[in-house]
Amino acid sequence: MKHQAKKRFGQNFLTDQAIITSLVDAINPQEGQMLIEIGPGLGALTKPLLNKVTELHVVEIDRDIVSWMNTEYSMPSYEKNKLTIHNVDALKFDFSSLGSHLRVTGNLPYNISTPILFHLLDNLPSITDMHFMLQKEVVERMVATPATPAYGRLSVMLQYYLQMEYLITVPPEAFNPAPKVESAFVRCVPHAELPFIAKDTDLFARVVLAAFSQRRKTIRNTLKPFLNDDDFVKLDIDAQRRAETFSVAEFVVMTNYLYSSLS
Repeated sequence: MKHQAKKRFGQNFLTDQAIITSLVDAINPQEGQMLIEIGPGLGALTKPLLNKVTELHVVEIDRDIVSWMNTEYSMPSYEKNKLTIHNVDALKFDFSSLGSHLRVTGNLPYNISTPILFHLLDNLPSITDMHFMLQKEVVERMVATPATPAYGRLSVMLQYYLQMEYLITVPPEAFNPAPKVESAFVRCVPHAELPFIAKDTDLFARVVLAAFSQRRKTIRNTLKPFLNDDDFVKLDIDAQRRAETFSVAEFVVMTNYLYSSLS
């Protein structure tokens, strides 16, 4: 199939076989597991995954690719394997509708990768792990530690829920068309037990968003709608620090203090 990559869907098709093998090895799919692939494209990961599991679901918004997949995977060699194609926007898909212990993977479109990650957090009780190809800069932000340039809202929000591991750097030439940036493959595993528990996760998200809204300003200024100078004294927090110096645990402490004061 000569499929022209569509910019509106952020399509870049993985073609490097050595990279593909490394990604499948990292995912390590096992018989009997339920796998879901977001954005299968032209099957770079789909085919090797389908050869290892009996049930694979793919979520693909592009009708042309779905039409091609319906033909490609109707071949006799795939009769023993069950492939279910969902022609839907991943941002609107209810992943939890497929059951529990889900393993999610995919080469996420760079233009909507962050919204997809946050959408998957809403489905986290049903998910065992996730492996994604993303823009390298995004993966660096995901796994960043406090007081580093890449550390920000994305780091805090994802690390609250997930353990993450930077796995593989992937060069532009591994794709067709080649993106203008490097990519990276990351593993995300939900915490078996949250290391720090926010009493109100919506409030936690609002505090983190406000804290990073103006990175150059101190926490005293960015969190002024939530906390005053006396509050910072009670919390034993230096209000002159900037948001990027605060750990996930410290954001949880501030959130829970605020929650208790509002109750």
